[in-house]
Amino acid sequence: MSAHKASNQRIELLRWTAGMGAVTCESLALRRRASVASAQAMLSAAARAKQLARHRPLAGRPALYTITRLGLRAAALEGVEPCCVSAASAQHMIACAHVAAALECRYPGQLVIGERELRKREREAGAALASVVLRRVGEYGPLMHRPDLVMLPRSGSPRRPVAVEVELTVKAPRRLAEICRAWTRSRHVDGVLYFAPPAVERALDRAIGVARAGECVVVVPLGSLGSARPVRGGRASAERSIPSDS
Repeated sequence: MSAHKASNQRIELLRWTAGMGAVTCESLALRRRASVASAQAMLSAAARAKQLARHRPLAGRPALYTITRLGLRAAALEGVEPCCVSAASAQHMIACAHVAAALECRYPGQLVIGERELRKREREAGAALASVVLRRVGEYGPLMHRPDLVMLPRSGSPRRPVAVEVELTVKAPRRLAEICRAWTRSRHVDGVLYFAPPAVERALDRAIGVARAGECVVVVPLGSLGSARPVRGGRASAERSIPSDS
């Protein structure tokens, strides 16, 4: 591989990691359609260069890699801060990285970005791109909710973004219903995909019913993304909400 190509691959890796917050070896391998060994070599090289930092707070679970300030400078990124990893947040970060990579693999015409990249883009745009207002909080203004991931249609497409939530634990019923109602009011997303394990699927289905959000919110089994096959969810096809690649 030429030095120029290797440099471009490193910069692309750094930018993806910064936008996602944290990535894993397995998610990078899936995203690049490469071997785990190849993905591990790329991440390890960036870590040796101190452009990425490796974290493994959960025994028996994949390590997470986050960008460092040196990595931010190498990728010429502004408006993004290095991500903090904890034992409490690690499992969700691992799942988000996997879902993002699997969706990019399954829908190559879409760009999948993380919450951190969404925050940056919304600051630059001065407007909500895929976030929703939960409620107004007096003089403090709107209380916003941002999805874990966003699928963006290709440039020039008339379609709107699709919000993606990765729900691993059951939230309080009122909280879930409030978020679902907010999605029903949204006019700047085409739909919402919730990826969840079976126990959480049931709670989500109840919240969607209470909020009457079945037309815009679809629950998809988290396990359906195991090998990036076409995903199909609960009461409707997940593909109903995803912008077409055609």
